[in-house]
Amino acid sequence: MLQPCRPISLATMTSSPFSVSVFDLFKIGIGPSSSHTVGPMIAARQFACYLQASVGLAAVHGVAVELFGSLSATGVGHGTDRAVLLGLAGHEPDRINPEQIAPAIAQIRSSGTLALLGTHTVPFIEKEHLLFRRKSLPLHPNGMCFHAVNAQGEEIATREYYSVGGGFVIDATGERVLNLAAGADADAETAGHGRGLPYPFRTGAELLAQCQATGLTPAQLMAANEQHWRSDGEVRRQLLAIWQTMAGAVQRGCASTGNLPGPLHVRRRAAELHKSLSSHPEAALRDPLAMLDWVNLYAMAVNEENAAGGRVVTAPTNGAAGVIPAVLHYYVNFLLGAGKVNEDGIATFLLTAGAIGIIYKENASLSGAEVGCQGEVGVACSMAAGALAAVMGGTPEQIENAAEIGMEHNLGMTCDPVGGLVQIPCIERNAMGAIKAINAARMALRGDGQHVVSLDKVIKTMMQTGADMKVKYKETSRGGLAVTVVEC
Repeated sequence: MLQPCRPISLATMTSSPFSVSVFDLFKIGIGPSSSHTVGPMIAARQFACYLQASVGLAAVHGVAVELFGSLSATGVGHGTDRAVLLGLAGHEPDRINPEQIAPAIAQIRSSGTLALLGTHTVPFIEKEHLLFRRKSLPLHPNGMCFHAVNAQGEEIATREYYSVGGGFVIDATGERVLNLAAGADADAETAGHGRGLPYPFRTGAELLAQCQATGLTPAQLMAANEQHWRSDGEVRRQLLAIWQTMAGAVQRGCASTGNLPGPLHVRRRAAELHKSLSSHPEAALRDPLAMLDWVNLYAMAVNEENAAGGRVVTAPTNGAAGVIPAVLHYYVNFLLGAGKVNEDGIATFLLTAGAIGIIYKENASLSGAEVGCQGEVGVACSMAAGALAAVMGGTPEQIENAAEIGMEHNLGMTCDPVGGLVQIPCIERNAMGAIKAINAARMALRGDGQHVVSLDKVIKTMMQTGADMKVKYKETSRGGLAVTVVEC
């Protein structure tokens, strides 16, 4: 069921550096991409809501959309075209049933019309009204421009948006566009759970200083900060909902067979691997590293679901959606023991991961189109490493060290999806990121937290490396494996 638009509301990204919530980093949505699918769907729905609030839908006789930069280069493979149509029609990434997508798109394409917000029908022919522009707009490689015209063909509204990674969207002024679908979040922000965050931090050094001054862990600080927006009970409920969605993605991935969508005909491997591992439990007694096979399975299952357009959690992006669930499943199934779910431990894991992710969001980028895959799988690895160190009893200093190790050894990683699809090398790359995170946590826990390279320094280096990286290696499918595989 389509939800009505809420009042247009913008929250400034730059003037409020401590405004990112753990639930901004962990969003329930659909695949295959947070920046190319989730973000554009939010932006398209926002534009339709803007039209309703400004000129009124009845005045609109046509709309057109321009996609720029990376959204143009890999938009079809990442589902950007479908996301834009769905968003204009009023659908929301956290609410739409993945099984509704194909029929909804088919109806728009066959009829040559689109019902804005599901109520006002206008002509829409994709080759005329959805245009792919190779150049980039000024603020970010993932740019979009929406236009509306009246009965005389005169432009009556235009809006520019940028999908800056992890499902975050900003407008042409650099202000963050709230997902109007996120009613609970919008309500919570005005509900008054505190005038300001009790423990603000923007850097790793500030997070450690808060921990040292208060004696609290990163997870405890985050829990207190989250109550600026939501009650303690609601924070807990939403964290467990994130975990349940992650677990559901693993389960569906382990049960689904066949090929992934697209011309590469990539075979889904998770179901076969799950069957093999489940039928030979005795092998684990002979091979002490058999646990790695299960971690690989968890990550691949999630990312196969993501590549198929299924329901996943942006963590912190869809392209990296398998890393954190895989490491969290490792904690639940191997450190606790299968069936021994510890809700406190799951909350600690996700809150710690969120604290680390906020530092990346505030100081660098989560966008493969801006900094390469180091900003996606690299950040997810760093978040997962710190979170695992936390639930394994690490000190704040060891947690920060684990997060630093997780990124240090992903520096320079390119984003070169073959065929513009989030399949090769993305699915296996998530498995590798999960294994790196586990090892990073173990290395940090064997130390005392003292180390030469700080988390803040490695984040600064990641951003500088992304700036130096050639554009063809940043989610354009014009370099790296994307070119080599085609040439072969």
